Amino acid sequence: MTVDDTASFAELAARAGDVRVAVVGGGMAGLVAALECAKLGIAVTVFEASDRLGGVLRSARVAGIAVDAGAESYATRGGTVRALIDDLGLSDAVVSPAAGRAWVAGLPGGEAKDAAPLPAGGVLGIPENVWAPDVVRVLGYRGAWRAYVDRLRPPLTIGHDRSLGHLVRSRMGERVLDRLVAPVTSGVYSSRPDDIDVDLAAPGLNAALTRTGSLSGAVGALRAPRADAATAPGGAVEGLHGGMWRLADALRERLVSLGADIRLEAPAAEILPVADEDAARDGPRWRVRVGPAVTGEDDTGPIPDATRPESAGRAPDATFHAVVVATPEPVARRLLAPVVPGLDPVAAPAPVVEIVTLVVADSALDGAPRGTGVLTVPGSHVAKALTHATAKWAWLAEAAGPGVHVVRVSFGAQGEEPATAGMSDADAAALALAEASALLGVPLAADRLRGAHRERFAQSQPAATLGRPELVRTARAAVGRVPGLAAVGAWLSGTGLAQVVPDAAAEGDRIRRAALWGGATPAE
Repeated sequence: MTVDDTASFAELAARAGDVRVAVVGGGMAGLVAALECAKLGIAVTVFEASDRLGGVLRSARVAGIAVDAGAESYATRGGTVRALIDDLGLSDAVVSPAAGRAWVAGLPGGEAKDAAPLPAGGVLGIPENVWAPDVVRVLGYRGAWRAYVDRLRPPLTIGHDRSLGHLVRSRMGERVLDRLVAPVTSGVYSSRPDDIDVDLAAPGLNAALTRTGSLSGAVGALRAPRADAATAPGGAVEGLHGGMWRLADALRERLVSLGADIRLEAPAAEILPVADEDAARDGPRWRVRVGPAVTGEDDTGPIPDATRPESAGRAPDATFHAVVVATPEPVARRLLAPVVPGLDPVAAPAPVVEIVTLVVADSALDGAPRGTGVLTVPGSHVAKALTHATAKWAWLAEAAGPGVHVVRVSFGAQGEEPATAGMSDADAAALALAEASALLGVPLAADRLRGAHRERFAQSQPAATLGRPELVRTARAAVGRVPGLAAVGAWLSGTGLAQVVPDAAAEGDRIRRAALWGGATPAE
């Protein structure tokens, strides 16, 4: 280390020790952004409305088994999540799912009897070879012939189609759309294919269509460069032995070790600019008022009042050089709109999903009759998807023991309230068990149920929906124009840890630099 390096480090340390950053929201985006600031010595305070950190990373104990009640895996693309896991000392806990293929259920007649394996070798459910046996099994010969017409259409009819649903319907017909594509978009995005932007969900597909002259040819062209990738839909994921909730726990421990102040049951009611001599001389200052919120919703319903007497209605006790808002979109817009000119305070309706986790003691499931999970043809079942978790994760099967299975049943999609909404927990468990029986093709008796757990999520609008990128760009630009403010989370980055983590890290770095150097980086 040179003298200049030492001087620069000393200057950085001195600056960091005087900087305070507030992070509103203790989900994964908030924790990652907080870490970006805290690791350089900045004083970080995290305000979380609920009694737990982690957001979609949630754990529960069902019939004595510790399970993921929220996200159970992460996409491996980009390597950012894995890098975070490695940095937190969890490398040895990384596990891959079983190689079993997902199934699709709710098929009306045809070659399949209600359910069949989801064909390998597709993009968003669009098949590369419509005559492959696993494709014909789902479509029937009539559907396969209609899909083959895609190859016969003249290139001059090919245009640039933004809507995935319209593109597939016009090129390959309704059966491909309803039986292959719609189950995938419903399961992955909680959205209808007509609402999905092709260029965002499958970049390069439209260009490849123009080049190859057919949609199936375009799928083949996109898949060719990654021939060594997993062929099973959803295969390019990893998890953690013991559950993904361990990642949130490790982030909490790291933040605490770095001196971060984490406040639970502390809902932010207001973000207030501070007009004093320090702000006028050194840049913006902000306060976060903690207390009962008047309006808005978090990820599970109305924002709760602070349950700790010392928190409720409490005036802010510190000023901050910067505030990172890491809440769901409705809350973020409500908090930011009063201090961000041009930001719409109202969020578009987002999909609401309920996940019911069942522990079932039935050896009939030992052979994983429907692979690692099942997607459904929209309208065929009240459940949108099922994960046979003990068939998917070896560590969970070992924890559950012989003949005991963990099954996750998901309800709800865009524009569709979960079928379990308004039900008691007991009734929701009974419905989930009935759906699991139908989707797995195995009658599961009520006396085989050992326990159940229910979680409700308000998902963010998928980044791949039509018109969403424009809304996100507008919101980012508006927030970015206000010194000392940043916003992170799935509503901006897109859903999934592979998108949330790098975006939150980048915004955390941006706001950290601005707080330390006034937006300018130190001289080399």
